[in-house]
Amino acid sequence: MSATILALAAIAQPAAAQSGAASWYGSGSRTANGERFNPNGMTAAHRTLPFGTRVQVKNIRNGRTIVVRINDRGPFVRGRIIDLARGSARAIGMGGVTHVALSVVN
Repeated sequence: MSATILALAAIAQPAAAQSGAASWYGSGSRTANGERFNPNGMTAAHRTLPFGTRVQVKNIRNGRTIVVRINDRGPFVRGRIIDLARGSARAIGMGGVTHVALSVVN
């Protein structure tokens, strides 16, 4: 297999581990999977991970971690990798956009 095909195959896989900018949101009525949005829940929005995926989120600045469940789609701002519900953002000490590391929990 050529290197190009292998590289494309790797890109097509859902991200099991990522790092980058995270944001948070606290309003809405329904999530993309049809649940009622709970702004204080330990949930998050991700562009590609399947609904129900549990993800460990680590705030790089302070080392705090939480596990959230993906139940929504987003973020829709370029350069951001996850949107946390307000409750999960507070749990790791986020005030605004924060650098985080993500890893899928089995």
